[in-house]
Amino acid sequence: MIGKLLKAFKAETGIDVEFVALTYNEMLSRMIAEQKSGKVTLSLVGDLHGGLDVMASRGLLQEIKDISLPNRTFIPTLEKYSVIKGKKVYVPWMQATYVMVVNKEAYKYLPKGLTVDDIKKPTKKWTYDALLAWAKNLKEKTGSPKFGLPMAPKGLFHRFLHGYLLPSFTGYQAKKFNSPGSVKAWEYMRKLIKYTQPASSTWAAMSEPLSKGEVWLAWDHTARIKPAIVQSPEKFDVIPVPKGPAGRGYIIVAVGLAVPKGAPAKEEAYKLIEYLTRPDIQISVLQNVGFFPTVKEAAGAIPAGALKVLAQGVVAQSSAPDSIVAMIPNLGKLGGKFTNTYREVFRRVVLQKMDIKKEIARAGKYLQKLFKEAGAPIQ
Repeated sequence: MIGKLLKAFKAETGIDVEFVALTYNEMLSRMIAEQKSGKVTLSLVGDLHGGLDVMASRGLLQEIKDISLPNRTFIPTLEKYSVIKGKKVYVPWMQATYVMVVNKEAYKYLPKGLTVDDIKKPTKKWTYDALLAWAKNLKEKTGSPKFGLPMAPKGLFHRFLHGYLLPSFTGYQAKKFNSPGSVKAWEYMRKLIKYTQPASSTWAAMSEPLSKGEVWLAWDHTARIKPAIVQSPEKFDVIPVPKGPAGRGYIIVAVGLAVPKGAPAKEEAYKLIEYLTRPDIQISVLQNVGFFPTVKEAAGAIPAGALKVLAQGVVAQSSAPDSIVAMIPNLGKLGGKFTNTYREVFRRVVLQKMDIKKEIARAGKYLQKLFKEAGAPIQ
């Protein structure tokens, strides 16, 4: 895909671009070495927010507030995170995330006072309490639970806990794990589980349960619900997640474009950034590799069908003014222990009804230890 784009860019501008595929560690080491020696060869880097954050913190990236990108409206949440320590250091390029999917049949069972528009926009009425009431209605009025989560060992349920539930109730993934807000979050899960399809414990992805009608409302990664949307785009809506007392917490996998300090071809790099962030190019990236646009104009121009259904939900979620973005922490080899902690607390306090305050106090200390050991700031 990148080769095809660069070929078209050269045909339009006459600028020849050499693409170098590097791992994150290879790229960081090369940038440090080049800038120490004063012989910089890289003029543009593309990486996840976490990697660019580290590069910016080490002073390896240029401030790029002088770049001109007309006729595109970047999603404000992504723009906010591209400014690190007060400096604009990258341009949002692509994004991926986790969202909710609703079978349109479920709209017949919305709780009183909640509308479809409230959910899709989303407004302040689309809350975790509203989700609970909706799940309750679905179970009681259809005769079976219709809300589902990918709770099997290979499912991504732990991402829901640390990237959605906890930030929405405490403002953070781990920093306030032992807090009154966290107590309310786990008390909430005890209520929600009553209206959750029991087979959730066997599901690693929600596409099939949605396609079969076993659930009408589900949360999962965009890639894991995509097959259901592709099969029946007219049957489903992709919707933003609800908000909690602290805000609307969700994970974004954000990818940006940045210019290293001392870049030998800064102006050419700016032209390539302009090209890669055009709405039509962003749509092409979505169609080929499944990463979603970062400019609103692209979401509005996607042809009708499954990708449009997905993109509209993703962009609506990342455009929410009450967003609390949770970036997956870079804890290296400790990442598994981090995610297991959330699943273990869920098992102990929700399924086994153990004392919430004692459990979050114990797990909160453990999470602090993990972040300290990894040398990462606790989020």
